Amino acid sequence: MSIKIQTLSGYMHEYQKSVLQPEAFWSRVAETFHWKKQWDEVVNWNFEEPKVEWFVNGKLNITENILDRHLYTHANRTAIIWEPNDPNEKVRKLTYKELYEQVNQFSNALKQKGIKKGDRAVIYMPMVPEAAIAMLA
Repeated sequence: MSIKIQTLSGYMHEYQKSVLQPEAFWSRVAETFHWKKQWDEVVNWNFEEPKVEWFVNGKLNITENILDRHLYTHANRTAIIWEPNDPNEKVRKLTYKELYEQVNQFSNALKQKGIKKGDRAVIYMPMVPEAAIAMLA
């Protein structure tokens, strides 16, 4: 499935699919990701509790899907374009390779602070590339 939408009519077509057949639509979107464990059920909802679960029992690493899988074929392509609010500030661009290096550096800093898998951390940052780097780390 291509998830590149290039026109308003294309958007409306995909939107209608998502509303009329949400399980089929989101299943097709999810198939574009690398899953460590395939989901058993796309969505399980109970609006009386309210409780909604997506991709029940599925397991993936979102950083692998956002970043790692692009390194071998697109390392020098732009991964992030950051445009500042101040027009006098310079636009910043990071390639997948640069992003990967900075994410690993930040990840190592978190490890040195004792943060490990399963821990929860709070990020309070403005909308700058470093916020994405911290999230991916």
